[in-house]
Amino acid sequence: MKKKMASPCLFIRTLDTHKRVLIKKSIGVFFDFAGEMPNQQRPWRLPLFIVFFLVTTFYNPSLADVGTAAHYSPPYLPTACFGNDASQFPTNNLFAAAGDGIWDNGASCGRQYLVRCISAATPGTCNPSQTIQIRIVDRAETSVSRPSANGATIILSNTAFGAIANPSAASVNIEFQQV
Repeated sequence: MKKKMASPCLFIRTLDTHKRVLIKKSIGVFFDFAGEMPNQQRPWRLPLFIVFFLVTTFYNPSLADVGTAAHYSPPYLPTACFGNDASQFPTNNLFAAAGDGIWDNGASCGRQYLVRCISAATPGTCNPSQTIQIRIVDRAETSVSRPSANGATIILSNTAFGAIANPSAASVNIEFQQV
């Protein structure tokens, strides 16, 4: 009696099924051999992807900008914003002159910012737990007294600078946010 051999198509089909099983085991059933996703496995993937997409797109952990701050001393009058009007200064003396980055052709006059020291050239200069609210009353480029460092984003009054950093520093890196 002649022995019947399996057809080549059946052998290839069996081999293909065996490959699928091995590949599924090795890649953790992410995709089957043909590239389709298994229907009933890991139904949480799509909702997880949607949550991940929404969080990474719309969650911004910080709404503040980063810049540098220097300080300047009296005399503070006249200012580019309000001239010789002494009532422009807050009673707590937490005010500043705007650098070119935030001057905005004078639109920054009267704006208020939350300012926090985040780093300096000398360790221990900042008081990072202290956040102050300052008011813009002048333009750094045209202020009567010169700043302790050129090119700063915000030039703080001596009182304001001393509240967030060691007053002996010429400039510090800050985080600031318009209120």
